Amino acid sequence: MQYAERLQHVETSAIRELFKLLGKPGIISFAGGFPDPALFDAEGIRTATAQVLEHQTDAVLQYGATEGYQPLRQALSQVMSERGAAVQPDELIVTSGSQQALDLIGKTMISPGDKVIMEAPTFLATIQCFRLYGAHVIGAPVDAHGVDVDQLEALIAEHRPKLVYLIPTFGNPSGATLSLERRKRVLELAVRTQTLIVEDDPYGELYFDAPPPPSLLALSAEVPGSREVLAYCGSLSKVLSPGLRVGWLIAPAGLLGRATMCKQFSDTHSSNLTQATAAQYLALGRMPAAIAKVRSTYAQRAHVMASCLQQELGDAIAFNAPQGGMFFWARLTGADGHAQNAAEFAKRAIEKLVAFVPGAPFYAHSPDPATLRLSFATADVDKIAQGVARLRAAL
Repeated sequence: MQYAERLQHVETSAIRELFKLLGKPGIISFAGGFPDPALFDAEGIRTATAQVLEHQTDAVLQYGATEGYQPLRQALSQVMSERGAAVQPDELIVTSGSQQALDLIGKTMISPGDKVIMEAPTFLATIQCFRLYGAHVIGAPVDAHGVDVDQLEALIAEHRPKLVYLIPTFGNPSGATLSLERRKRVLELAVRTQTLIVEDDPYGELYFDAPPPPSLLALSAEVPGSREVLAYCGSLSKVLSPGLRVGWLIAPAGLLGRATMCKQFSDTHSSNLTQATAAQYLALGRMPAAIAKVRSTYAQRAHVMASCLQQELGDAIAFNAPQGGMFFWARLTGADGHAQNAAEFAKRAIEKLVAFVPGAPFYAHSPDPATLRLSFATADVDKIAQGVARLRAAL
């Protein structure tokens, strides 16, 4: 068959391919980016679903508006208000997870050959998504405090990109959080250069000890003109349930209108049943307690993983302990003749029945072969200790 030329520029997710190797009995996985299903508030979701089906049957089983189920848009507007961003219901559309929001931005904004700047490293699926629409992806370096804004400014001046994609809070895979000072500089840079900033924020509520700086969207009120060059992608996947597939896109009116049109062509609308369930769940007031439980559990697991990595691998690995989210981003140092190539290390780790993701796929170009991502989200503290011990055995 004569397949579309754009498929020549993308390939199957290396992470999804890795999952095929995880079927061995007894394997401990630090590979996935999934939340722990044991932390889902199944009782609350069950109650919300039952109430929706009892009282709103006709509405939730019928076709709906492409923009989203209105009670959910109102509820998400309140969620954003609680996060410090004033957003009206008609300033957002509901999407099938934040991944669809990113896809709609790609469809709406990117023409073949357009340049797009992303963090290096960044979320693999976004690299693939934007490349599918023909983007030439350029990486901006990241350190423990998020994207290097000096480098970002230079790259914008050199390439004049169509947009810049950032995960400012507890990035995937970096775990880094953009500092408050850098956030303001990014917004000022966006206004000065009239460059669209796409803020992806699926992890912002998963902080451990203290809340992170306000989102770029919340801070846009302090930087005149920045709201007009800013799109925000939100999600309930990491804090409620990924199976509900509830995300949202907030964007300037022109972009939002065109994204809505593209969504209409794609799926007509997101599931009314899951949208109504999410809206009812939020109305039940159970979310704060559910998120608090997730934060506490992930904080404990992250602390244990940091301690075990230091104790078991020592100088053979370097990392910055995250302050939230779901990931450690680490680098093999090669100290004392130990592993320095993460892909080779991953193969040996699988033989020792422990898995992680090598870091190379998270770079759009010029990958660092010594890097790797470890997720602590789905392994309890005992499994984390066992798994890291197995990593030492694989060195």
